Amino acid sequence: MSEKALRDLNTIPGTERKIESSLTKVYVDNGNKNTEECQKKNCSSLVSPPSNGNQTVNPGIETGITEVEYIESENLNDLEDIDKSLKTLLAGLDSKDWVLVCEALNNVRRLSIFHKEAILNMLGDVITLVAKSLKNPRSTVCKTAIMTSADIFSAYNDLIIDSLDPLLVQLLLKSSQDKRFVCEAAERALVAMTTWISPILLLPKLQPYLKNKNPRIRAKASMCFCRSVPQLGAEGIKAYGIDKLIQTVAPQLSDQLPESREAARNLLLEIQNIYEKFHILAPAIVSEHSEMSSWENFCHSKLSPLSAQAVLRVTNIAREGLVS
Repeated sequence: MSEKALRDLNTIPGTERKIESSLTKVYVDNGNKNTEECQKKNCSSLVSPPSNGNQTVNPGIETGITEVEYIESENLNDLEDIDKSLKTLLAGLDSKDWVLVCEALNNVRRLSIFHKEAILNMLGDVITLVAKSLKNPRSTVCKTAIMTSADIFSAYNDLIIDSLDPLLVQLLLKSSQDKRFVCEAAERALVAMTTWISPILLLPKLQPYLKNKNPRIRAKASMCFCRSVPQLGAEGIKAYGIDKLIQTVAPQLSDQLPESREAARNLLLEIQNIYEKFHILAPAIVSEHSEMSSWENFCHSKLSPLSAQAVLRVTNIAREGLVS
C-alpha cells in the first residue's frame, strides 16, 4: 500500500477503518440480494455476515461507492450470547456510531424472533430508540430500523400499541418519500403492522393521519386503514359501527392521490355488502330497487348530500357492473 493511501486511511474515523476485508456490503435483509448504492460518495457500510449457517464473513469497511445487501427475517441466525446482547442493547441503539446502531438493530430483530420475552421489560425503550433510527439520514440505518419495526410488529402484536405512535408516523413518512428502496421497505413494514395488530386498536391510531396535510401521508394512511378494517370481520364491522366507517372513508373518495380514492372505493363496497347482509333478511325475495333504496337511505341519513352522492355513485357503478 502506498504512503498516500496509508495517509488517506488514517483520516477515516476509527469506526469506519478497514478491519480485515475489503468487501463493502451490509447484510441486513434480503436473501435475494437486492442492492442499492449509497447516496453519497466516500460513504462506508457495515459488513455483517450473511446467512450461510455459520456466518464467518469478517467485517470490513472501505470508502467509495458501496453496494448494500440485507438479510431477510427468516434467514437471521440466533444470537450467540443473549445476556451480553441484552446488556449492551440500549447503549448500542443510542450510539453515535452508525455501525453499532445497525448491529444493535439487528440484535433487536434476532431477540424479537428467537427470544421475544427477553426484552419485554425494556420494549418501550427499544421502540423509542428504533423510532430514533428511523429518522437517521443514513439510509442503511433507516432501512435496518424499518425492517426492525416489521419484526417487532410480527413478534409483539398488540403489546406495542401504547408505543406505536412514534413508529407509525415515521413509517408513514418513509413510505411516502422518494428513495425507492426505503419507501418499499416502509410499505412492507406497514403491511406487517396491519397484519399483526388488531384493527380495533389500530384504526383509532390511523384515523388522524387520514386528514394529514401531506397528501402522500394521507394516501398511505388510507391504504392502511382500508386494509385493516376487513380484518374486523362482518360482526366486528357491525360492532365498530358502519356509520362511523362510511363517515371516515367517504372523504377519501375525493382525495388528491389515486391510492386514497381506490382504497376508499374498495372498502366502501365491502361495507355496503356487510350492511346489506345485516339489514336485508331475505335478499332473494327483495326487489333490486328496494335493496338499493335501503342502502341509499342509510347513506343519506349518515352523510352530507355530496358525500352520500359520491358513495352511492361508487356502489351503484359496482352493482351495475355485477348485473351486466
